[in-house]
Amino acid sequence: MVTYFNSNIEQGKILVVEDSNVQAKKIKYLLEENGLPVTVTPNGKEALAVARVTKPIMIISDIVMPEMDGYELCSTIKTDDGLKDIPIILLTSLRDPLDIIKGLQAGADNFITKPYEDKYLISRIQYLLANRNIKQECGGTEMVIEVVFRGKKYFINSEKKQILDLLLSVYEAAVQRNDELIQTQTQLQSSNENLLKANQELEAFARTVSHDLRSPLSNITGLSELMLMQHTDQLDEDGINIVKIIQNSSLQMIQLVDDLLKFSQSGLSELELGDVNLSAIVTQVLSKLKKNNPDRIISDFIQPDLHVSGDTALMTIALENLIGNAWKYSSKERNAEIRFGMIEDKGKSIFYVQDNGAGFDMSKSDQMFNPFQRLHSSQEFPGTGVGLATVRRIIERHGGKIWAEGALGIGATFYFSLS
Repeated sequence: MVTYFNSNIEQGKILVVEDSNVQAKKIKYLLEENGLPVTVTPNGKEALAVARVTKPIMIISDIVMPEMDGYELCSTIKTDDGLKDIPIILLTSLRDPLDIIKGLQAGADNFITKPYEDKYLISRIQYLLANRNIKQECGGTEMVIEVVFRGKKYFINSEKKQILDLLLSVYEAAVQRNDELIQTQTQLQSSNENLLKANQELEAFARTVSHDLRSPLSNITGLSELMLMQHTDQLDEDGINIVKIIQNSSLQMIQLVDDLLKFSQSGLSELELGDVNLSAIVTQVLSKLKKNNPDRIISDFIQPDLHVSGDTALMTIALENLIGNAWKYSSKERNAEIRFGMIEDKGKSIFYVQDNGAGFDMSKSDQMFNPFQRLHSSQEFPGTGVGLATVRRIIERHGGKIWAEGALGIGATFYFSLS
C-alpha cells in the first residue's frame, strides 16, 4: 500500500458524499489504501447531519444528488461557524462555466473534474490538508466580489486564499484536459495517416487483383467461346453444355470482379466535384442497354436537364447500377417501364429511378444496400449483390442518402438526394 500521508496526521475522517454506490466504494477504497479513514453518505442532507455530530477533516462531495446537492451542502457548511473551516472538494464534470461561479458562491475549496486520475485526487487532498491552517496576513479575511456572468450578477463571499485555491484547481484541471486533448489529437492524426496508407494499399491491391483475375478469366471465356464456334462437331451434347457452363461461370466471375473493383473505388477515390448532367447519363445508360438487347420492348421516361454538383465518374457508376437494376428486374414484364425524374420535398431535390418489375418485400428493404445481400435468387435474376452497396457508398460520399420503396409484383422506386 502506498501512503501519501504522515501517520501523525490529525485525527478525523474524510466525509465522502456520493449517491452512486459504485463511485462511493471506489473513492472509499482509494482513500483507505492511502491511510485515510472514510465515512460515506449518499446525499448532502445526511452528510450535514453526520458532520454536525462528528466533524470531518475534509468533505469530498458530488454535485448532482437527491435531497441536497453539492452546492447547497457546501454553502451550508461554509456558513456554519463550527464547520466552515472544513476543506471541501466538489466533484464535477465542469461542462458549464457557470459551475465555477456556483462553486465560488458556495465557498468550495477545490474542483475535481470527472473522470479524474487517482493520483490527482490524492494530491489535492494532500495539499488542502497541509494548508488548511495557513492564514496569510493579506489573504485571511473574507471579501465580497461582484461578478457579472451571462448578464446576471453573482456575489462571492470567500477568503482570498480560498478563491485562489479554487481557481488554481480549475486552471490545473483545464491544463490537464488540454494535454489530454493534444494527446488525443496526436493519436487521431497518426490513425488518420495509417488509415490513408491502408486505403492506398487497398486501392493498389484491388487494381492488382482485378487485373490478375480478369486476365485468366478473359482467357477462359475467350477459349470456351472459340471452342463452341470451331469445335462443336467434336463435342457431344454433354460436352457442349459443359463448355457453356464454363463460359457463363467465367463471365459471372468477371462481373463480380468488376463490381468489387467499383465498390472499392467508390470509397477510395477522391471526389472531383463539378456539374453532372444526370439526365444525360441515364439516357446513355439506357441507350447502351437497348443496343445490347434489341429484342427487348420497354418504355422509358427521362426528365430532362437534371443537374447536380458531384463526381461525374462516381455518379455514372451509381446510375448504371440503378438503371441496370430497373432493367433487370423489369425484364419479365410485357409492358416494362423505367422512369427517371426529380421531385421537390421541403426545398430539397429528390431524384428517383422507378420500374414496374418484380419489386421487393419492404420488410427487408434495409438489407438490400449491404454487400452480397440479395432479395431475389440468382436463378430468378442474375447478379453479384454488390451494386446497391456501391450506390449507397457513392451517394453517402456526396453527403446524401438513398432509400427504396416497393412491393412484390408491383415494382420498385429508388430515391436519393445529395447535399
